[in-house]
Amino acid sequence: MVKKIVVTGSTGFLGMHTIPVLEKKYGKENVISLSSKNYDLTNPIQVEKMFDDCEPEILVHLAAYVGGIGANKKLPADYFYVNNIMTSFIFNYAEKKKISKLIFSSAGCLYPNTAPSPMSEGEIWNGYPQEDSAGFAMTKRIALVASTEYKKQYNLNSCNLILGNMYGEYDNFSLTDSHVIPATIRKIFEAKEENKDHVTMWGSGNPQRDFVYVDDVANTIPFFIEEYDTSNPINISSGVTTSIKELVETIKHILDYKGRIVWDISKGDGQMLKIFDTTKMKNLGLTCNTSLNEGLKKTIDWYVLNHDKNIRL
Repeated sequence: MVKKIVVTGSTGFLGMHTIPVLEKKYGKENVISLSSKNYDLTNPIQVEKMFDDCEPEILVHLAAYVGGIGANKKLPADYFYVNNIMTSFIFNYAEKKKISKLIFSSAGCLYPNTAPSPMSEGEIWNGYPQEDSAGFAMTKRIALVASTEYKKQYNLNSCNLILGNMYGEYDNFSLTDSHVIPATIRKIFEAKEENKDHVTMWGSGNPQRDFVYVDDVANTIPFFIEEYDTSNPINISSGVTTSIKELVETIKHILDYKGRIVWDISKGDGQMLKIFDTTKMKNLGLTCNTSLNEGLKKTIDWYVLNHDKNIRL
């Protein structure tokens, strides 16, 4: 039987990709898309009103206060406060309203800075997160605790998806608070448009990361709605290792930029290796198989068409 599904953060990056997946599978009439324009999830009165108005049976909670490493360094307390109170209110009212399931989106930054790669779910509590994003990261750990404790006391059915470094259409392409893929796409695109002979990138290009195309993540959500009934966290990513230098060269090639890439090693590299262990995900029959080259082509095609439309840019 199809249940009413409410999605918070529906106008955000992952939300823009998840809504079409859910509407196609469950019918538009059974999916309610919400954003901050509808309800303020930092206000308990508004959160309760959301549950009363929408009467979700399933809540896919994608809403979050997010930004890149620069934004996290500048506003660490804000990122901790806003995300933490949203988490507390969502779990509290999900229990009070007796919904069937809460799906909570988490982030790979919750892993300890010293976690060995590939990072398995068992490493989460074995150290402190990377300091620059610790405020945000700890709110995601708090959600893991909430999931477990609300299950113990109230039998609230919830699950936590630890999402890899997502990229794709509708991403945030700001040069000040975006992640590495959208920022690099914009820098190289603008350098080509302005006939610049080089683009400067931070660090050496040697760090290795695990990138996942956002559509692949969105396509896993129905499985967790229907099949996954445990609070145990699970990594959702490609598990494929890519160096930052390889990433930048791929973007340069797709955009057909003829200039040079200059690496500013004075900026530092950060964590050298950060890859997700996807064994648990694959054992459930799930995959995130879009190749980086294919995913980047789709993302760049979208950006080229929309860069002048002021869409989250």
